[in-house]
Formats: sequence, structure tokens, C-alpha cells
Amino acid sequence: MNIRLPSLLLVILMSCTPDEKRSSPQTSQNHPLTAKYTPVQLTADLSNLSEKQKRIIVKLIEAAKIMDDLFWYEAYGDKEEALSLATTDELRKLIHINYGPWDRLAGNQPFIDQVKPKPLGANFYPKDLTKEEFEASNLVDKTSMYTFIRRDSTGALISIPYHQMFSKQVQKVALILKECAQITENKAFSHYLTLRADAFLTDEYQPSDFAWMDMKSNPLDVVMGPIENYEDALYNYKAAHEAYVLIKDLDWSARLDKYVSYLPELQKGIPVPEAYKKEQPGSNADLNAYDVVYYAGDCNAGSKTIAINLPNDEEVQLKNGSRRLQLKNAMRAKYEKILLPIAENLIDPEQRPLITFDAFFANTMFHEVAHGLGIKNTLNGSGTVRAALKEHYSALEEGKADVLGLYMITQLHQKGEISDDLNNYYVTFMTSIFRSVRFGASSAHGRANMIRFNFFKERGAFTKNNETGYYKVNFNKMKLAMNGLSEKILTFQGNGDYQGVTDWVSEKAHIDADLQLDLDRLTTKGIPVDIVFEQGVAVLGL
Repeated sequence: MNIRLPSLLLVILMSCTPDEKRSSPQTSQNHPLTAKYTPVQLTADLSNLSEKQKRIIVKLIEAAKIMDDLFWYEAYGDKEEALSLATTDELRKLIHINYGPWDRLAGNQPFIDQVKPKPLGANFYPKDLTKEEFEASNLVDKTSMYTFIRRDSTGALISIPYHQMFSKQVQKVALILKECAQITENKAFSHYLTLRADAFLTDEYQPSDFAWMDMKSNPLDVVMGPIENYEDALYNYKAAHEAYVLIKDLDWSARLDKYVSYLPELQKGIPVPEAYKKEQPGSNADLNAYDVVYYAGDCNAGSKTIAINLPNDEEVQLKNGSRRLQLKNAMRAKYEKILLPIAENLIDPEQRPLITFDAFFANTMFHEVAHGLGIKNTLNGSGTVRAALKEHYSALEEGKADVLGLYMITQLHQKGEISDDLNNYYVTFMTSIFRSVRFGASSAHGRANMIRFNFFKERGAFTKNNETGYYKVNFNKMKLAMNGLSEKILTFQGNGDYQGVTDWVSEKAHIDADLQLDLDRLTTKGIPVDIVFEQGVAVLGL
């Protein structure tokens, strides 16, 4: 269930494991940054699981905690050194939430005095590294997702593979996953766990990604490893460790299954010239709903993920598509605790009834599906879009998924596959911009929403009543803005136009003074920016 707790207990829940919560911390002065988060107890219905499946969940959570340790190193370095910077209990909790002394919901601004700005490359690269030195180096695997860049005794750059840097930790993870593979009675799940265990020891993740795509019927799932590139704000090359432990919602998943089959048809109708949609999305993709019972590492840092589209490997996506996982319990918590209160303060009363959980769920779901649309490789043959756009790739890709997700809903509504009022999705989408833009400039999702807000504003997709402070969607102009932004982003991606994207992001990815006043009003009203979890084996009753 979802609970709202007193402020002192909120502080305790922000970073402790269930066992740690049994001790009583010292009281300390409240810190204003704690108000950005509201606590949620991360639970799920386990009644349909067998005893073997429950044992697997316990073991997967054990492995997930190791992912947390690895991400600490990637994000900051020495975890204990970071925690020693805290002078109060609340600052310690905030360091736990942010995996360092920088506020992830405020552009990574330091919240402890004398702390220097966060390095763009986090701890993936030497702190004194310049782009010129990196680009001039002849390291063969310097752009690999799975290497750290370090200096040798002479100061020369060297690369260290993840499986070597984390040798002790990944060996333990591999043992846990192979033990789970022996316990499970689902052959596909066992095969995936075995290959994923091997991947941790070699940094060769593609075979396990293909196996994960073939795993359709298991009620349990786990996403674990170095996956997303958001933490590397220098180049967007290096993947950070994270984990989700998941229980499949079979009823909701059955309702969603039909939509993936429309991907090839929807790809053809994308509002962009033919050359930018010539790739065909994989046909083996699937779409499911889950309750998540544990977050660790990258996905648990600052704002919490509520949907997943994986694997990121372009070759796997083109051959087999991708899997879209909707984290229903976390999504419901954000809808109730954040989106609805935002609507009460910023959306015109006439349009507030159009905001629904089903629309919020669908907008989030089709965002993930839309990652499979568009183009993965540049038109000039120079390589992948990811490589061409470097540190801007993530923000642009998230922006693409947002608007193409709304495009998909519009098209499916016209086909009669979605029967609800289309305006529900548009107003809920608009309200979600205010929610996500609060994640700040350090978040790819935050930057994507800043760009979209400014683009939509220029195109008249919404109006604001300056007397009441309420926003109202112009439905016809929003459709036009949706198509215009889709074309803009897909063109940038297909052209691999790094400089064009750099200039555009610099111009659009900002919050103007008027919007900032509205966001400040939400803060004054005590509306949280995001959620923080009470989670673990004890919370699940295992």
C-alpha cells in the first residue's frame, strides 16, 4: 500500500534497509530538500507465488544490493567518504538518496558547503580529464559502455573493464544468479539468469539480452547490470549499474499485448520524410505490466523510473525489438501523490476531469513503446544515433519517445483501438510535463520536458490565464505541435547532427521565469517532486 508518513520517519526511510530501520537515529534539524520526496512502501501481492519463487525474490534482492554498491562507485567513488560529509542525520539521508552530495533534482547542485560541482563524467573518468585529451587518446575501447578510464603510474590514460574493476562483486552476483537459475522451474528464466551471470564475468551482455527477449511466460523478472548511460554526462558512453526485481501482473499484461503488433504500421506513418523511418522495428517485442519490489543503483538515484524499455543494444532492438515494462505500483504512487496535486494547482478546472490514471499509464506505456520507432542509425552511414549525438543522445531520445508515444495514442484512437476520450491523454500529458520538468537539467527526462514545454508554448499548444495561473490545452494546436516536434527530433537523429542538437538544447532546455514561478508555487504548496521507497525483504514479509 501507499502511505504518507511523518517527516522524521520520512528521513529514516529515504536510504535505510529494512534492518537498519529498527534502530532509532538521532534527531536533527529538518532539511528543506527532504520535502522534495514523499515515502512509498514498495509492496506487492505475493499470494500467487510459490515458495521457490519467493526464495528467488530474496536472492535477487541480495544481488540487487551489490548493484547499489557498484553504482555508488560509478556515481561518486568512496561511499563512506561521501557519507562522512554529512553533519546531520538528514544530510546523510540526502546523500543516500542522491548517491552523493549533489541534488539530482536541481541540476546536481551541491547541497553541502565546500563540495565542488559534480564532474560531468561522474567517476567513470579521471577528474582532470579534458575532452581534448580523451579524443586524442588511442585507447581501442575508450568508448565502450563497460570500461572505466583511469591513469597509470606515468599519468597516461588506460581503460579497465568493469568485470576487472568489480571482480569480487560480480563473481558474487554470478553465483547468486546461477543459484536462482537452479531454483526456478521456468526454463527460459533459468536460461536468461545463467547467461546474465556469465555476462557479469565478461562484460558480454548481448547473449543474455537476446535470452531476456525470449523470456515470455515467467511471473518473475529481474533487470540487472550496467544498463543506462544517463550518469555519464560527459559523453553518454558509460553504462551504470542498477537493478529492478519484478513481479508480473498477468491480468494487466494480457490487456496490453495487442498494441505491439501495430509498431510496423505506426512506423510507416511517423510525420517525417521517408528516409528517417526506413528501419523496421523488431516484431518480437512485448509489453507487460509489473509490480516492482526492489530498486537499486541508477534507477533508485533521485527521481524514480516508472517504466522501462530494454535492451538498449541497437542490434537486439532491430532483430527482436524490445520489452516494455510498466511499473504499475510505482506509477500509481506518482499519479496519486504528485500528478493530481499538480493538476489542482496548475490545470484549468474545466480540464481537470480529463486527467485519469488510465491516461497516465497509457502515456507512460506508449512512451516506452515509442523508443522502438524512428531510427537507430544515422543516414550518412557514420554509425549509431547514440554515438553521433554523444551526451545529448539521452535527452533527445526521451523527448522523441514522449511525443511519438502521444502520436501512437492518437493513431490508435483513430483506429478505434483506444476508446477513451482522446483529450484525456492530451491533458494528462500536459500535466505530466510539469511533473517531469521538476527533475531538473541533470536528468535526461527533465531536459526533454523543458524542450517540449518551450516548443509547445511557441506553437500555442496550451495557453495560460495570467489571472488564475491555470493552463489549458488547445487540442488542435497540440496535435500540430506534437507532429512538428516529432519531425524535428527525428531529423536531428537521422542526420546525426551533433552541433545542431547542441545549439537546440542550449536554446530550449531551460525553465523561463514564468514557469519557474509556477514550479515554485508547487514547492510552496508542499507537493513533492518524487517518491522514495521503503523496500526490502522485511517490507515484503519474506
